Amino acid sequence: MLAAYIEELGSPDLIQVGELPPPQPGPTDVLVDVEVTAVNQVDTFVRSGAWRTPLSFPFVIGRDLVGTVVSAGPGALGFRPGDRVWCSSLGHAGRQGAAAERAVVPYDRLYRLPDGVDPVDAVALAHPASTACLALFTHGRMRPGETVVILGAAGNVGSAAVLTAARAGARVVAVAAAGDAEHCRALGARHVVDYRDPEAARRIREAAPDGADLYLDTSGRNDLETALGLLAPRGRVVVMAGLRTRPVLPAGSLYPQDRSVHGFAISAARTDELAEAAAHIGRLLADGLLRPRATEVLPLTAAAEAHARLEAGEVRGKLVLRVPG
Repeated sequence: MLAAYIEELGSPDLIQVGELPPPQPGPTDVLVDVEVTAVNQVDTFVRSGAWRTPLSFPFVIGRDLVGTVVSAGPGALGFRPGDRVWCSSLGHAGRQGAAAERAVVPYDRLYRLPDGVDPVDAVALAHPASTACLALFTHGRMRPGETVVILGAAGNVGSAAVLTAARAGARVVAVAAAGDAEHCRALGARHVVDYRDPEAARRIREAAPDGADLYLDTSGRNDLETALGLLAPRGRVVVMAGLRTRPVLPAGSLYPQDRSVHGFAISAARTDELAEAAAHIGRLLADGLLRPRATEVLPLTAAAEAHARLEAGEVRGKLVLRVPG
């Protein structure tokens, strides 16, 4: 089968596209014909070795896919040949990736694609929307009526988080570029603050005078000193990006008001947590509420180019690789 893979960790130019033996599913696995796969920042971390995870060479890259079930093992409950499906957690923890003509997916990491949903839209949203749901609900413990501050609100994860939080009854303060204000409001943000404004912290405080119950920095800057000063009593900061950041943690601002800082990586999510997020995403997709802001579709043969562009910061929106079928 045709696949995008590496034989050692390193730079994007190590990605090869060529023939590999087709994967062999186990009794609880599902064999999927892959139609499209997405390119995520975390994929570049795995490929380069910045994020250490068990893998075997040759290693097929990529986490997310949309495709069609070819066959399901006797223990792969609920799936039949011909089912349209999606997944967001291949390509790490010993699992081969999604950037190939066929992929093996454990049945408890595979979800049905709602009827009528564009596969490019679904695969572009798989990782960021899953990340947003886990950050908001599983780790952020968000409840209706709370105030949520979201930095990087116009990005892939940030946009999904604004929409999801607003639809769940939160009062959202979005922090983004001034030119993205209308986009954020259309997603449901109550207030939008320009992140370039030197008075941004003061403006967030004005928008949330009682403090933020939840603070998500999807941009990965992780200015914890500012964040903690904006929290309400029992407010939570969820750290979810910025692998190389080393922020100052003002511990004295935490315990007097029961505030907390919680680290979260989707790679560590349990299958039940991922399934719960997938169910939420599926409803939003089926209702036409969740859509990527911008996608660019490239052929599978452009996998190395896609990784290089993403690492260079040249991507606005989401890159998707189409697998020849």
